[in-house]
Formats: sequence, structure tokens, C-alpha cells
Amino acid sequence: CADACLAEDMVADLTKCIRTNLDCADVCATTGNVLSRHTGYDANVTRSVLEACAATCKACADECGQHAEMHGHCKVCAEACRRCEQACNELLAGLGRGASE
Repeated sequence: CADACLAEDMVADLTKCIRTNLDCADVCATTGNVLSRHTGYDANVTRSVLEACAATCKACADECGQHAEMHGHCKVCAEACRRCEQACNELLAGLGRGASE
């Protein structure tokens, strides 16, 4: 979405969207890296990363949603971010409230 926004004629109006897209991509990549480690995990760190990812995805979906009627790529991005936010929240619900494991 960030790349597609950069190609738009009204790119100056999309700077917040681009920034939010890039932040979201970075947080999602980091979350994926943390969750894919096979040597064990710290539940508190995992919870924090998932909470950050859910919040970032919500912010990105909200921002892209404001441009969704005009830009199809923003609509697709908003939908993907909502699905990721939901997945993070579902994982959080499954973690419970235990200490480090």
C-alpha cells in the first residue's frame, strides 16, 4: 500500500498513510520473527509484541480505511490489517496471564 500510495498523483495527501503502512509492516515483520522462534518464549514479551502488532494494525486499518473509497490498494490494506489485528487478539486471548515460561 505504501508503494502504491507513492505512485498516486496526490501523494502529499497520503504521507500519514504511507508512514502508517511502513510502521505496520515493520511491526508485523518483527512480530512474525518473535513468534517463529523455536527455542522457547517469554510470555510477557510475546504478549507485548502481539499487543503492539494489534494496535499498529488497527491504526493502519483506520488510516487506510479513510482512503479506501478512492484507492483500491488502501481498501485491500485496511482489510488485511483488520484480519491481522484479529489474529493477534485471538493469540493474545490464548496466551492466558502466566509469567515467563
